[in-house]
Amino acid sequence: MHGHYGTRPLPHSGQAPPDIRKTVAIIGAGPAGLTAAHRLTAAGHPVTVIEADPHYVGGISRTVRYKDFRFDIGGHRFFSKSAEVVDFWRQLLGPDLLTRPRASRIFYRGQFFQYPLRPADAFSKLGPAETFRCIASFIKARLAPTLPAVSFQDWVTNAFGQRLFEIFFKTYTEKVWGMDCRDISADWAAQRIKGLSLASAITDAFRPATWQRHDAETITTLTQQFLYPRLGPGMMWEACADQVTRQGGRIELGRRVVACRLDDDNLWHITHVDEAGRAETLHAGHVISSAPLRDLVRTLDPPMPDEVRTAAADLRYRDFLIVALIARATTSLADQWIYVHDPRVRVGRIQNFGAWSPEMVPGDAVASYGLEYFCFEHDDLWTRTDEDLIALATDELIHVGLATREDILDGCVIRQRQAYPVYDDGYREGLARIRQALEDRFPTLHLVGRNGMHRYNNQDHAMMTAMLTAQNIQARQRTFDVWRVNNDAEYIEASSADGIGEDGRLVPRRVATDRKVPATCGKP
Repeated sequence: MHGHYGTRPLPHSGQAPPDIRKTVAIIGAGPAGLTAAHRLTAAGHPVTVIEADPHYVGGISRTVRYKDFRFDIGGHRFFSKSAEVVDFWRQLLGPDLLTRPRASRIFYRGQFFQYPLRPADAFSKLGPAETFRCIASFIKARLAPTLPAVSFQDWVTNAFGQRLFEIFFKTYTEKVWGMDCRDISADWAAQRIKGLSLASAITDAFRPATWQRHDAETITTLTQQFLYPRLGPGMMWEACADQVTRQGGRIELGRRVVACRLDDDNLWHITHVDEAGRAETLHAGHVISSAPLRDLVRTLDPPMPDEVRTAAADLRYRDFLIVALIARATTSLADQWIYVHDPRVRVGRIQNFGAWSPEMVPGDAVASYGLEYFCFEHDDLWTRTDEDLIALATDELIHVGLATREDILDGCVIRQRQAYPVYDDGYREGLARIRQALEDRFPTLHLVGRNGMHRYNNQDHAMMTAMLTAQNIQARQRTFDVWRVNNDAEYIEASSADGIGEDGRLVPRRVATDRKVPATCGKP
């Protein structure tokens, strides 16, 4: 994919076309941006999507190709409680949307444990002595919980006991966020692991596999199946992009937005440049942005007040990279993911691309693994050469026991900037200040998606914000508050009466204590 989709000419600088107020400029061709584009073009709005990536649509949901292999950047299980979202997926891909069995395990002390945790499996592998310590620790936590539960460590220990926290939660969580579990707020744990306790895990272990609870009662961490595009998640968004262009929209790849100016007539002038620095200006009545909020605020004209610009500049993101290793297939591995709870290696999670869909890998003789490393841009992992990262990943794949050195045939590195918005001490107040200022000054600017709203949306929730935004634009008023879309990281409904949480905190914020911040938790 290069250049642009479609043939409708862009409105350039000069006299605006008569339907300019219906024209919508969309920044970002990820799930949120493309969903909005699909809905609006279907309703007759002229739409142009501007995407910085020169090759792919889909954002973090793209499928990267290397030789005959396909890689899923984030690992995407297509599952939603929203029938509208699922119907949209099925409309786009039809029979190319596969139903896949969920399979994940945890690697700890040289053994693989089923995930979600199955007590019989876990305790048999931990051995009688460790099992006794786990049970004793669990009983102690139930009899004398830490109250109030301030940190992630407090919350998980209360639910599972100290030993199970140390075995199955601590190492992986700290790898992902670069924060000590004592510095992560308990409210993130309450959403992230909501409804799943040792008691529920034991109950589920003895539940017949064919018995399914109603969706509203299902602990989604325990969901056994999900949908998945035959050629990876990017297949979904390539199909969506094709439909957008057939409906009259245009998608410009390899274009970076450098200025968003709102004139006195409330018309937008969006200046974007290609890789050679050539500039072009698009005129529109509305702008939808899924770009990182920190970057968007810098481009706005009239400029935002200094305190708003400072709040935007202070927003942080967790980055990550994937080292994709191609190896001889010496064993049949059903897992899509292996969570690595071993502090001796830096890899946090390993994807097995062939288990997502067999067509991600060209044949049965080879396997393809994606070793995920969570980091901040410019830290020691991010700045390593590809050769060094492939060597590191090779050593760690061997350590986990998925290959020998002789099995490794090839490898490549994929870097993903701004993958996860970080919820640190001041983010909430800063985000509220930014949001209010944008709504007051730019009523025709609409924020959607994960980075656009600085909220750790799942793919379906990002799509919901786009669907509601499209309806608002068509209605010419903000009928729906997209900030009330449920964002919990495991699709668990929040506890308010309407099923929508007031806070929406999905990624950890730091506990407000005097504890010294570890060096790895500093700004990137």
